[in-house]
Amino acid sequence: MIQPMLRARNTIVEIDGDEMTRVIWAMVKSQLLEPFIDLKLERYDLHVLSRDRTDDAVTVHAAEAIRRHGVGVKCATITPDTARVDEYKLKRAWPSPNATIRALLDGTVFRKPLLVHNVPPTVRSWVKPIVIGRHAYGDIYKSAEMKIPGAGRVDMVYTPAGGGAPQSLVVHEFKGPGIVRGVHNIDSSIRSFARACINYALAERVDMWFSAKDTIAKIYHGTFREIFRQETDARRADFQKAGIQYIYMLIDDAVAKVVRSPGGFLWACMNYDGDVMSDMVASGFGSLGLMTSVLVSPDGLFEFEAAHGTVTRHFRKHERGEATSTNSTATIFAWTGAIAKRGELDETPEITHFARALEASALETIESGTMTKDLASIADPAPGGHVSTQGFIEAIAERLRAKLGTSPGMAVAPR
Repeated sequence: MIQPMLRARNTIVEIDGDEMTRVIWAMVKSQLLEPFIDLKLERYDLHVLSRDRTDDAVTVHAAEAIRRHGVGVKCATITPDTARVDEYKLKRAWPSPNATIRALLDGTVFRKPLLVHNVPPTVRSWVKPIVIGRHAYGDIYKSAEMKIPGAGRVDMVYTPAGGGAPQSLVVHEFKGPGIVRGVHNIDSSIRSFARACINYALAERVDMWFSAKDTIAKIYHGTFREIFRQETDARRADFQKAGIQYIYMLIDDAVAKVVRSPGGFLWACMNYDGDVMSDMVASGFGSLGLMTSVLVSPDGLFEFEAAHGTVTRHFRKHERGEATSTNSTATIFAWTGAIAKRGELDETPEITHFARALEASALETIESGTMTKDLASIADPAPGGHVSTQGFIEAIAERLRAKLGTSPGMAVAPR
C-alpha cells in the first residue's frame, strides 16, 4: 500500500449509510482515500438499525458534530416505510435522516449535474449545468398528518404564546374517511434560503430563478415570493454588477421553460419541488450518479452527499454474491467536496488539490470509455461494454496513482 502523502488538519464528520451505497462507501475509502490521504474523521453510523437502536438520536448527534466541525460527508440512507419497518423489524418508521439534519442545520441544498463529454444530456437544449437550490426546511418533510376515520371536521388553530384569543380555520368538513396534513414554514428559514441562493448566484455569476404556486397558495407560497422579492431587491445593484438577473415564475411556467433553455442558471425551489426537480434535472443530464449535492447552512456549515438513494436493487444482487455495476461517481464527489472544503477552510491548498485530482480522475475514467452499466447505456459513442462496481473504482485508482505519482508533494493543479 502507498503510504499517505497528505494529512488533513481538521475533522470531517463521516456519516455512513445503508445498502449498496454503504458497500461503495467502504470501497471509496479503502481504495481512493486511505492510500493517499490521512483524514481526521469523526464517524457516525446512520445504518437504519443504528438509528433504530438509538431511537434516532445518532442522526441528531451527527448534525451536532457538523455544527462543531463545519464539514460533513454523508452516505445515502434508507427512509423506512411500512415495508422497511417489517423488513428490518424496526420500532417505528423513523423520519428521513436528510430531513432531520437539514432542519437542524437550517440549510439550503444545492445540486449540480456533472458534465461528461461522452454522456450527452437527454434534453438536447441543455449545454450548461442547471443548479437546483432546494429549501431544506419544512413543508411535507416536517408535516403533521392524520388519517380521518369518518365524518367530522378538521380545524387549524393558532394559539398565541403570549396569550390572547386563538385563531381558527376550518380545513375540511369530512363526510367520510379521508386524510389530512398540516405543513409549516418560518420566515427566518425562508429568508436564509433566499440569501443562500442569492449568494450562490452572485458567486457563480448565473441567473437565478424562483418558482412557486402563489396563485393557489396565496399566503403560503405568496410569503416565499414576497421574501424573495425583498431579498433580491436589496441586492439589485449586486445583480446588475454581476450581469445576472432574478426571475420569478409560476412552477408550471418554470417547468415548461426549463426543458427549452440552454441551462446555466440556478433554479431556487421550495422543498418538495426541489426534491422532484433535482431528480428530473439529474436524469435529463444523464444520471443521478452524476449529480453533486451539498447542504449549506446560513452560518457556514457544509454537508456533502450523493444525490441518489441506496440502490436497493443492486444491493440485493450484492447480497446474493452476484456482480454489480453501480456508479460510484456521486459518492466520490461527496467525499471530494468535503475534502476540498476542508482544505479551503483550513487554508491547506494541497488537500483541496488532492480532491480536485480525484475528481479529474473519475471524470477522465468515464471519458476514456471505462464506465458502469448505467452510463454505458446512454454514452455516445457507446463503449464496448461496462465494468463492475469494483472495476470502475479500480480504474479510477489507477488513474489517480498516475496523476499523483510525479508529484510527491501533492501539488496537483485543480482540473
